[in-house]
Amino acid sequence: MGVLKEPLDVDFVVDSRPLTQAEEKTISDFIRADKEKRKRKELAKQQTTKRKVKQPA
Repeated sequence: MGVLKEPLDVDFVVDSRPLTQAEEKTISDFIRADKEKRKRKELAKQQTTKRKVKQPA
């Protein structure tokens, strides 16, 4: 992976202000919902894989 060069006519500025409680809650809720969605998706995938196992003849 190479070094990213900043274009001459663009300045990248990072605003490092603290988050408000509402912003923190919004981000936390999003992360929690995303984790739950991924977990449900993984469980569904595992159940599908288990069904595809060869049945005894």
